[in-house]
Amino acid sequence: MSDTQSPEPKGAIARFLAASPDSVGKTIFIAVAVCLVASMIVSAAAVSLRPVQEANKLKDKQINVLQVAGVYEPGIDVAEAFAAFEPHVLELATGEFVDDKFDPATFDDIAAASDPELSEPLADDPAGIGRKAKYRVIYLLRDENGALDKVILPVHGYGLWSTLYGFIALEANGNDIFGLQFYQHGETPGLGAEVDNPRWKALWSGKKLRDDAGDLQITVAKTMPAAGPDFYIDALAGATLTTVGVDNLVKFWMGDAGYAPFLAKLQAGEI
Repeated sequence: MSDTQSPEPKGAIARFLAASPDSVGKTIFIAVAVCLVASMIVSAAAVSLRPVQEANKLKDKQINVLQVAGVYEPGIDVAEAFAAFEPHVLELATGEFVDDKFDPATFDDIAAASDPELSEPLADDPAGIGRKAKYRVIYLLRDENGALDKVILPVHGYGLWSTLYGFIALEANGNDIFGLQFYQHGETPGLGAEVDNPRWKALWSGKKLRDDAGDLQITVAKTMPAAGPDFYIDALAGATLTTVGVDNLVKFWMGDAGYAPFLAKLQAGEI
């Protein structure tokens, strides 16, 4: 039986090779072979390039921290300049550093927001983030005498089309804003994407979070709040929902559910 069956595969191969190049069988075979080879090449490239992509992502984040703190200059050694910042893992609920629990250099607070053990769902969610990480990596910048100069806090929240990720830089008093900068978003070019416009970002410098009574007053809107110009940033023209998103996310992260416990300790001189 084996002797009568053995020639069949060879016959099938011969028939395939002898078939017209335009035959359905050959067309399907070539298409599948090309797809398989292409997928293998793409997969190999993705794996080999992942370390480079991660390094570029980290460098971009560091550049944004330097920029929002006002210490970035084109051509500088980013890693060297970033080394001047002190990273700390902050427990939001207590306002205390927990660097003994997590390594600030490797802790991923964005990923932590998806970890049930490191995050919590939000019943009151004005920023539209769904879950909040219990811990965030923040950065302190000191002057040449060792005194605290700037505090860099990560923020994020939903705009019109996307989640905006960025940093807000505060002066050492924990109330005066030095700057706000987003490093990732998918807002509409020319409208919501104007959060990247240097002119609009410049409006944040010198504004205050809270009034003398300690009430959070910072507002991003079309009209000035009753608290006055010290707490007001003009809305993005033609981007109402992105403006509302930025207003919500800043108030959320600067409020009791965000960094308020830490900022209270900072202002009390406990940091």
